[in-house]
Amino acid sequence: MAAPAPLPNNRDTYWLRCLLFLPWEYLAVLKVNNLCVSYTDQQIVSGLSFEVPTATTLTITGPSGAGKSTVLKAICGLVRTSSGSVFIDNRDITQLPTHRRGIGLVTQTNDLFPHLTVAQNIAFGLRMNGASNREMSDRVREMLNVVGLANFADRDINSLSGGEARRIALARSLAPSPKILLLDEPFTGLDDEIRISLMYQTKAILASSSMTSILVTHDHSEAEFFSTSALSLPPPVEPSL
Repeated sequence: MAAPAPLPNNRDTYWLRCLLFLPWEYLAVLKVNNLCVSYTDQQIVSGLSFEVPTATTLTITGPSGAGKSTVLKAICGLVRTSSGSVFIDNRDITQLPTHRRGIGLVTQTNDLFPHLTVAQNIAFGLRMNGASNREMSDRVREMLNVVGLANFADRDINSLSGGEARRIALARSLAPSPKILLLDEPFTGLDDEIRISLMYQTKAILASSSMTSILVTHDHSEAEFFSTSALSLPPPVEPSL
């Protein structure tokens, strides 16, 4: 599949207006050294090392089972590493809990809380970080403008379309001002028009905020569209009998 064609000018202009609400800059370098992750007796990630410079996007591709999503989960602390280390700006975050790593994660399943409103979902990370009610309200409003869903604050999560839910998940990940954004196949399962729109929107946000990011994808057109650098993981090693 070829790289997506440009969006209509009026839509481009709309997203650029929304980006004026982004008040932060990200100047973070991510380093992964000799990362290893094992499940039971099978090694999923073995001795992986790479660096993602400030304000760039690394795309990770590879066959199913190669450990692409596992790498992201290890970086943000959702799975335990067997060995290796993760650094942000030369600070070792390997042993820090997930909510203290300064990393945002967006997945293809969104992982939104169905019992909370849109606004409460976006504010979740802010509340974990001790933000005041005023700070949360202001930040939620900013994030809803950024993703083009300004009037959705009180909406029920179950009422959202697939594309809307993905944009709310992006807003929730950005709200606490993470230093690194991890994107785990965030455009999978969307209609082509919505997928392309969200790709352009996400790329504009990354560019305007100088954010360091990693995109995991199986789609080579997405990888080409986003990547400053690329990493291809080898096929998984079959366990010996």
